[in-house]
Amino acid sequence: MFVDDQMHEYSIVLALMERIEAEAAARGAVAVHRVRLRIGALSGIEPVLLESAFSLVREHTMCESATLDIERVPASWCCPRCDRSIAAGDILQCPDCNEPARLQGGDEILLEQLELEVP
Repeated sequence: MFVDDQMHEYSIVLALMERIEAEAAARGAVAVHRVRLRIGALSGIEPVLLESAFSLVREHTMCESATLDIERVPASWCCPRCDRSIAAGDILQCPDCNEPARLQGGDEILLEQLELEVP
C-alpha cells in the first residue's frame, strides 16, 4: 500500500507506463530494458518515491526487468529581456535589466529514452 506522500509519484508512474507501453507497441517491442527520465528539481517529484512506485507498477508489464535511470535537472533562471543567466541562490532579478527572472529549466518531467527489445 502507498501512503499519501507516495500517491503523487504512483499516479505519475501509471501515466508513464501508459506512455512507455504505447511507444513500445508502436515499435513492435516485446520488452523494455531501460527507461531514462529527466526530472527537474522543481518538478515536485521525489526520485526515491518514483523509483519505489516504478518497482511495484512494472511487475507483469513489458518493463518487468527494466532499469529506471533518473537524471536530476537543477533549477535555472534567466532574464527574459537580455537572456542573462541568474545564478542559483541569487536574487531572482536581472542585475542589468532589473527584470524578474524567468524559470529556464528544472520543472520538467521528461521521458528521455527507452531501450527496447524488438524482434
